[in-house]
Parts: sequence; structure tokens; C-alpha cells
Amino acid sequence: MQPKKRLDDTVSYLKKKRNVLLLTTSNRWAGNHEIPKSSQLAYYINKKLGKKSKIIEVATLKIYMCEGNVSTSKGNNCGVKDAVLKDKKKNPSGCHRCYASINNKDDELWKISKELLSSDAVLFFGSIRWGQANAIYQKLIERLTWLENRHSTLKEDNILGNIDAGVIFVGQNWNGVNVVKIQRKVLDFFGFKTPKVLSWNWQYTKNAYDESQDSYMNSIKKFKKDFKFN
Repeated sequence: MQPKKRLDDTVSYLKKKRNVLLLTTSNRWAGNHEIPKSSQLAYYINKKLGKKSKIIEVATLKIYMCEGNVSTSKGNNCGVKDAVLKDKKKNPSGCHRCYASINNKDDELWKISKELLSSDAVLFFGSIRWGQANAIYQKLIERLTWLENRHSTLKEDNILGNIDAGVIFVGQNWNGVNVVKIQRKVLDFFGFKTPKVLSWNWQYTKNAYDESQDSYMNSIKKFKKDFKFN
């Protein structure tokens, strides 16, 4: 399928939703005044959806590392009721349960969970780095583990069951298809609905050894051409 057709199919599907959350996880130094390619896709979708969608640039938030409470000497202690964030502004649903949010008063994960739990669709955007999803995306997913743990280990209700989710990644030359396949499965483990139309990747070349400067420069031109961006 042509990249632009894939993008437009995603937009068409999301237009049927009421509240769509778009989470970008790629980054650049602010002084470059450059929008990462995956984020360009997010802003395109946001423009097409209008007021029904919201973008959060995850790289701009202060989000602490996961504390690993899912695997302690006392067992799985992630997302337990004692970990609830007691702040009505940050946690209006009462569902945000993460010890890292309690232990770090300036942690901003709540800005994501608050929007996520009031959405009926969420898309994660990011870059492929060394054959994996970038570190910002991975940190976010690990910090959201309490959402999955709630129903898988603690045997409570699945509060994500009515939310569609997908991942859109952009990479240069290696492993994009596999990353999307794995991360879509991760979202499935979390309890989201994961329609195929919401998960895909764009990769410039299948030659993992093509690291030339020309290749990187040409990939930018190809990206703009494929998605008909100016």
C-alpha cells in the first residue's frame, strides 16, 4: 500500500472517533527548529481531525523512569490500590496508580494518563533507533504498565477495553516492520483494541548496511514525496 493511502486510511478511521490522543515520542534539539518525521505525521492527522484530537509531545514532559515495581522480591506490586495518585486535578478518574508519580512530585505522566483515559483512540508516534522503538517511547510504555497490570495480574477491570490504539513509526534502514508488530502486540497485552489500520511504519530502505550521508539526505526527500508534504 502506498504511504499516503495508508496515512489517509488512518485519518478516515479516526474521523469516526470522538476524542483522539496523539502522542509523539521522537525528538530533536530545540535549536534545530525541526519537527521529526514521525511528528509531522501526527500533526498532519491532528490538522485533519480538528478539535476532536489533541497532541502531546512526550519528549517535552518530565517523566521519570519506571521503578520496576512489577518485579520486586514481594512479587508484582505495580498498579496496586495503594499506588493511587491522590490528586483530583491530576487524577480525576481515580485510576492513575503509579508509585513513581507519588515518589516524584514533579512527574508529569498524569498529563498523559488524564487525556488517555478520556479518549476513545490513541496513536503513538516514534522513531526506530538501532532496530527498536526509541527510548522516550519505551520509557512511556514502561511507566504505563499499571494499566495492563490492573487486569492481567490484579484481576480488576480492563479500563482500556473501549479505546483503540496504534503505533506509527519512522525509521531509516532496519527492523521497522518487526517493531510495529511487537508494539502492536504490547498494546494488545495492555488491553487496547488494536485495529490494523492504526499501526504501520515508514522506512526509507531495507538495506540495513546503507549508512551513507546521501541515504539520510535522500530519505528526507522520499518521505516528503511519499506523503506529499511540502
